[in-house]
Amino acid sequence: MKPAVKAGLVALAAAIVLIIVAVIVVLINQRNGSPPGSEDGGSRAQVLRENSRVLDDGGDGSVTVVEFLDFECEACGAFYPVVEDLRERYDGEITYVIRYFPLPGHLNSRNAAFAAEAAAQQGRLEEMYRKLFETQAEWGEAPESRASLFRGFAEEMGLDMAAYDSAISDPATVARVDLDYNDGRALGVSGTPTFFVNGDAITLERYDDLETAIVSAGERT
Repeated sequence: MKPAVKAGLVALAAAIVLIIVAVIVVLINQRNGSPPGSEDGGSRAQVLRENSRVLDDGGDGSVTVVEFLDFECEACGAFYPVVEDLRERYDGEITYVIRYFPLPGHLNSRNAAFAAEAAAQQGRLEEMYRKLFETQAEWGEAPESRASLFRGFAEEMGLDMAAYDSAISDPATVARVDLDYNDGRALGVSGTPTFFVNGDAITLERYDDLETAIVSAGERT
């Protein structure tokens, strides 16, 4: 094969690869760029709403920490012990709130959020929250639905299963999860975990950045 012809074929192959990569990037951006429903859930986006799920209530004057999370997200799973340590050490000083932000690329993230919300409706959010993160390695990145596994968790917890099943199939539960997600998108959340401390978004570069923000906010209170 002549060098010129060979060089031309190499250039053509490289161009095809670039086109394929570009198409993939476009498709990913299209998939991730449009949340279900309106971006602000029909009203002005808020970091915290009256119906947001509270794990710890520090009372008046406490620092409010809001985490937009995805139970299937490995980064959220890695940050989970850090969060739990902070919740323990700052018990009574912070109000800790979680908001559902199931990423489109995770098959079971919405199923997990529905399970957490169904448990929350029975006053058992804390237990399901812990169970989902502590078992993440068992079901995360699964290529099929793990809704039955999450239902098994609910049974182990002794939840009212009729009420659980009703909540899972209730459009209001879907709307509740979507409200959190849409608020997050409108607030600029693009990945998880994303934290807001007293309403301000926190940039995480190290594991202790969240604690630094909490301490700083407490000093200003």
